[in-house]
Amino acid sequence: DRAANRAMGDAVVTQLLALGPDIISSAEDGTQEARAFLKPRAGLFLDRAELQQLKDDVDARWDYEVSKEEGILLEDDGPPVTVEDIEKRFRKKAGDKGVEGDDQEQAHEEGYYERKDGTGLVVQARSPIPGGDLAKTGPALERVHAAVAGAQASRPEFAAIRVGYAGDMPTGFIEYDRIRNDLLSVGASGIGLVLAAVLLYFMRLRALLVMGITIGVGLIWTFGLTQLVIGHLNVATGFLVSIVAGNGINVGILYQSRYFEERRAGAPTVEALRTSVLATWQPTVIAALAAAASYVSLLVTNFSAFRHFGFIAASGMLFCWVVKTVMVPPLLLLLERRKPIEDGKETGIFARIRRFGLGYGRLFAWIVPKAPRLLFAAGVVLVVAGTVAGVAYVRRDPMEYDLGNTENDPDNHGELHRVWDAYFRIMGYGHGGMAILAESPDEARELEATLEANWDAAPEDAKPFKAVHSLWSFIPADQEAKIPILLAIGNRLERARAKHFITDADWTRVKDEIPPPDLRPFALANLPESIARPFSEKDGTRGRLVVVEPPGNEHDVRYLLRYSDSLRETRLPSGKVIRGSGRDIIFADILQAVIHDIPRAVAVSLGLTILAVLVTFRRGGRHALSVLFALLVGVAGEVVFLYLADVKLNFMNFAALPITFGIGVDYAVNVVQRYRADGSKDILAALRTTGGAVVLCSLTTTLGYLALIGSLNRAIRSLGVIAVVGEISCLLAAVTVLPALWLLVERRRAQSAKVGQ
Repeated sequence: DRAANRAMGDAVVTQLLALGPDIISSAEDGTQEARAFLKPRAGLFLDRAELQQLKDDVDARWDYEVSKEEGILLEDDGPPVTVEDIEKRFRKKAGDKGVEGDDQEQAHEEGYYERKDGTGLVVQARSPIPGGDLAKTGPALERVHAAVAGAQASRPEFAAIRVGYAGDMPTGFIEYDRIRNDLLSVGASGIGLVLAAVLLYFMRLRALLVMGITIGVGLIWTFGLTQLVIGHLNVATGFLVSIVAGNGINVGILYQSRYFEERRAGAPTVEALRTSVLATWQPTVIAALAAAASYVSLLVTNFSAFRHFGFIAASGMLFCWVVKTVMVPPLLLLLERRKPIEDGKETGIFARIRRFGLGYGRLFAWIVPKAPRLLFAAGVVLVVAGTVAGVAYVRRDPMEYDLGNTENDPDNHGELHRVWDAYFRIMGYGHGGMAILAESPDEARELEATLEANWDAAPEDAKPFKAVHSLWSFIPADQEAKIPILLAIGNRLERARAKHFITDADWTRVKDEIPPPDLRPFALANLPESIARPFSEKDGTRGRLVVVEPPGNEHDVRYLLRYSDSLRETRLPSGKVIRGSGRDIIFADILQAVIHDIPRAVAVSLGLTILAVLVTFRRGGRHALSVLFALLVGVAGEVVFLYLADVKLNFMNFAALPITFGIGVDYAVNVVQRYRADGSKDILAALRTTGGAVVLCSLTTTLGYLALIGSLNRAIRSLGVIAVVGEISCLLAAVTVLPALWLLVERRRAQSAKVGQ
């Protein structure tokens, strides 16, 4: 019901304005005031030559009608110009000023923001509350909803009207709530999966208790420091609870794995604790430092969210190492005193499973001897394939240019998206835009002209923005010269109407374009408030703001970069440079920073990882080289996946690349460290013992990342996928290719020994 929609829109505007300027600074459901002011003046926006041509055409039509009436028309080929033609010329200029739309969904008949068929109407309200001020946004939205409900209850015909909300305030409020709940669910599921994996591996409740307590303390210290140093989490750091838990728990796994191994061998409690600490402190501290180094690499980026990510994750790795080193041994000792471990006497399902054996390393210790040459050769081939795939991947341009693939899933809030879609269909995508502040109204006029010239100079397929507007767009040039011409046209049409040269139907179409007899030149100060408001400052100053309409395809990063670059700096003919800023430019800067920072972060992470390995095995060059070879195989596996799956890198998931080095090398370090500690005699024994703990470490870290795949944000999900693949690839390299290499070395040693004998 078009009439009911319009009436309710008017009632809603009244109710919203009654909330006061602290909540609603302006509200309208159409351009009625602007339309009433501009339509009679539409002719002034024609070029002087166009206006003169229009006058000549109207005079020619007058002569045609007079000649026809007097019977002296020599040839009747039809009128030289119709009322419809006159109307179109006026309306086109009015449409350029936002009074009338020129497509079917933006017709805005009679000035209302409505669908052409009258089935939908927009009320557009503005609030002075900043979009990020959630403390004020919630109460303000409640009052807005109450005001709209009051308007709807005021008349019975409004009851059937469906009301929906969109805009920065409701969208930001809903998205914040969704992201917060998403981060909580991701963190909780990540911790739950990690602890479940620990229980399944050790099959001891005491192991689960020790892990739960120590990882909880590590997380408290990590995010307590975050509160003190940074003060908040964001969408890039909020899910670190899951990652820190999954990776930080590895130290405790290695401690407890060695401790229970010593206890099964018959060692007393204190001796088993001492052995576990002495045997694992070095590989665990190196693993913690390598993981921290991979996160520290993010500190070299220019994007503060990534620097926060690196700081929080790196400090989390170090805190977890300290907490577990200090707390795991005494907790195990206290639990032993309360209830000693007696494997041979224990009953229950956990004891039976432990006796049956759930050693994750045994499977790989069985596989490796079957085909060590094949496994080693596969590793070499994978390194070659990874190198080729990496070059091809970079040449193919791995960046994600569709921002729709980095946003939240729309499924849970279809109503919000329904209203947004309806809004854009009615209002067009150009509403909003970026505002640039000039130092004076004259400078704003010069800036508008320069930007329009830049737009004209750009190729048709590379226009940097949609349009440029300022209050000067509503002030026609040469008014003094145009007004006499326009008044003469109006006078001629009035006389034609009086002589019935114009029918009633045609007069209805053109009457609103007839200029008033008292038409005078007008300036910025004469424009009605509804026109001036979007270009006015808080103190009422008019004319210094220039608004640039964004493109309709804002999900296209290439277009976004072109749009932002066109406004970042504009050199005026006077030589002065005007700098623009805003949400789009800042976001474009973030994207460009990510593209620039990826190689640097990866190089720093790789360099720190190699340094950590060389320091660890400073007296064992072959051991260090074997670890680095395993890391190379693992990274190659991930690169091949990225290439074959055509994974696109975005501002979120690229962090998984530098992280892979530091975390992925942990597993090879621990296997080789155990092998070295045992005298480098039996790699399969190291694989059966420490290898099982390494598999569990990788499993917990993988589960921490796997929890991210349950996120509603597509960019976070893609981070989880890349990280999980990197984890699996580096683990398989550490427990198959690396042991195969050392097994071949052992066999060669044995053959050499036989030859020597």
